[in-house]
Amino acid sequence: MLNKTSERFTIAGGAGLMEGMIDMPLDGAAPRGIALVAHPHPLYGGTMDNKVAVTLMRTFVGLGYVVARINFRGVGASEGVHDHGHGETDDMGVLYQYMTQKFPGLPVALSGFSFGTYVQSQLAKRLAEAGTPAQRLVLVGAAAGKWAMADIPADTILVHGELDDTIPLSAVLDWVRPQDIPVIVIPGADHFFHRKLGHIKSWVQALWRNDAENDVKSGQMSDSGED
Repeated sequence: MLNKTSERFTIAGGAGLMEGMIDMPLDGAAPRGIALVAHPHPLYGGTMDNKVAVTLMRTFVGLGYVVARINFRGVGASEGVHDHGHGETDDMGVLYQYMTQKFPGLPVALSGFSFGTYVQSQLAKRLAEAGTPAQRLVLVGAAAGKWAMADIPADTILVHGELDDTIPLSAVLDWVRPQDIPVIVIPGADHFFHRKLGHIKSWVQALWRNDAENDVKSGQMSDSGED
């Protein structure tokens, strides 16, 4: 799905060439960060043009991030075949390297929907172990109980539909309960957030901006010598 800011690109992944899309912040503003978006399961019609993936892209564009998406191997014009999340995590790592070289010095946020949340949780684990942790994660319809989700940072934004019958809310709660991470539950939303997409964008942007403001205030207090 193309916006005014969209630019198609191709990079080499572990299984061949991958097609992708970069979206720049609006009005030509310099990006304040990089966001990588991972799409849902390729064997069930998931592509980078999935409406939830596109909503995440637009959410981060609105926050001033440059956003990159790829079609996983075997999807669209991307070469290769589905690799059950292993190769897809490798390919998302290739995208990470590509974007951090193209836009050096910027923090990197990871986001995904459904199967894409598994990929991003695994990539986040790899980055943390390498000493280059992601700035933050945004996971929508987290694939708990379907795939082996890695533990996630405490500030991860989790959004789930109350009526999700693909990945039940109970499975997500079972996953995050030991990690003590809250979940934003959208009442009446199914797995694909039919007619509820606006809630994803509004919640993520509100939390992101509020936390950023709190960070600034905390820094100001530290500078003034206050506890």
